[in-house]
Amino acid sequence: MSNVNPAAADEAAVLGLLQASKSAAASGRGAEAEQLLARAGQLAPNHPAVLNDLGVSMMQRGDAEKAHALFQRATTVTSEHPALWSNLAASLHALQRFDDELNALERALALEPRHLPSLLQKGALYEIRGDERRAAHTYRQALATIPRGAEPLPTVKEALEHARTTVKKDEETLAGTMEERLASVRKRFDSADFGRAEKCVDLLTGRRSRFFPNPHFMLFPEIPAVEFFDRREFPWLDAIEAAAEEIRNELINVLVSDRSGLEPYIAYADGVPLDQWRELNKSRRWSAYFLWNQSLPQASHQARCPITTHLMQAAPLCVVPGSAPTAFFSILDAKTRIPPHTGATNTRLTVHLPLIVPPGCGFRVGSETREWVPGKAWIFDDTIEHEAWNDSEAPRAVLIFDIWNPYLTPTEREVVSVATDTYTTYYRAKRENAR
Repeated sequence: MSNVNPAAADEAAVLGLLQASKSAAASGRGAEAEQLLARAGQLAPNHPAVLNDLGVSMMQRGDAEKAHALFQRATTVTSEHPALWSNLAASLHALQRFDDELNALERALALEPRHLPSLLQKGALYEIRGDERRAAHTYRQALATIPRGAEPLPTVKEALEHARTTVKKDEETLAGTMEERLASVRKRFDSADFGRAEKCVDLLTGRRSRFFPNPHFMLFPEIPAVEFFDRREFPWLDAIEAAAEEIRNELINVLVSDRSGLEPYIAYADGVPLDQWRELNKSRRWSAYFLWNQSLPQASHQARCPITTHLMQAAPLCVVPGSAPTAFFSILDAKTRIPPHTGATNTRLTVHLPLIVPPGCGFRVGSETREWVPGKAWIFDDTIEHEAWNDSEAPRAVLIFDIWNPYLTPTEREVVSVATDTYTTYYRAKRENAR
């Protein structure tokens, strides 16, 4: 006696015919695709997937009435699939039954609030009705469903581009309206510092994106997340900037006489997931000449760079046994890009002193992009996503070192130092005992 379930066998046969029909259509065998779809219709005339595919076929032929009837039957058989309601809405749109279309889209979104096709259709419907602001709001919801870096399907690519354009236009209109209202505030408080408030408004109106600290090791809670810190808060940088030319000369001497001391900054061992670092791993296209490397002084390098070393010793370096400070010359080759990434911990900040900067170099932290100016330092939180690029034909060189985050108290710094050292030595001991 057979143990095969006839219903399961019929379901498999129906789905197999539908898949074969799609494959034939994708290969340009239209007649064969139609024959396979017709066979599926004969085998299971009330199957929702069959009704859906028949409806899609009718839409492609321009017969919205028949397509609507088929999609309507499909949603009657099962009302739990947002794609069926989305397709029903498309047929209603073609029939210019816009109120019914909106109802169908609301049914789809009640089942799946992030259903991208339905959100795009809803935004387009609001546009047709002349409700541009509601259209932009809906398009913004649609764009928010797409993970960063994801490649959208070709079927929605054009609609997504239109959505981005509409949202951008709406944000520009909102920003203009906002500025008109804020003009009186700026006038009343003309001597006030509007820096943070302007960033708040830029975030609200879409001119700035939201970025948050995302360290891959230690997150210290309840301290401000600042992309670029105010240079005026670090007066000790004056001495380093004043010596920029001498530091640059020491670097040039290194590049002439000790190039063997340069090493790839990215150097992951085999078996480690590389992700965005695959192209630069173990590559000298981004190389480093360390003065300190994870708290270890590089004596021979420091001897070649006595002025830079002395200035680093006078700076408020982050000191954590086995981890910090790190100070080095960063050399980025021509036509090389450092991909977006985040650092290890927000308990320390990163300082850049540009030394050799050909045209075409840039740097982004969060939503703010800057160009290096030789001899002018800046300080940023590297746990906020950042990236750098050198589009020129020559190398770019920057002195990089880390300092304590000034929002930490002396007690908190000590806790961070002990906790980090304990963590690293604990796991190092485990690895050594396992050998």
